[in-house]
Amino acid sequence: MDYTVFISHSGEDTWVARQLSSCFEEAKAKTFLDESNIAIGAKFEDEILEALRKADELVVLITPWALGRPYVWLEIGAAWFKNIPIIILLLGVTPAEFTQKANIPVDLKERNLISLNEVDRYIKELSERVAQKASK
Repeated sequence: MDYTVFISHSGEDTWVARQLSSCFEEAKAKTFLDESNIAIGAKFEDEILEALRKADELVVLITPWALGRPYVWLEIGAAWFKNIPIIILLLGVTPAEFTQKANIPVDLKERNLISLNEVDRYIKELSERVAQKASK
């Protein structure tokens, strides 16, 4: 049984998102990355929603560019509604900068935020969740 991580990011952060996807796949998780998993010409929004329905958790790469992207916020909202883990991964934004923004939902401000430099810790925890799901 697959454990799927949906990676939310802005277009400017695609290279970093690809690197994260590779690392998560090394941890035996399946990943959904729009630029890799959606065919050219496909109904983008339908594919995004279907992938979120199947996702076990959401990793959001928050950068200065991502903060203003509507799809990032829609993906967060869908994951919140589905009640799956939402991991906020910061790059170029400090935790204080993130939490001080007026439009950030309180639910996100109350989460443990990690910087890209701490992604190894997340990957270790992800590996444990993947193994736990596989053993069921």
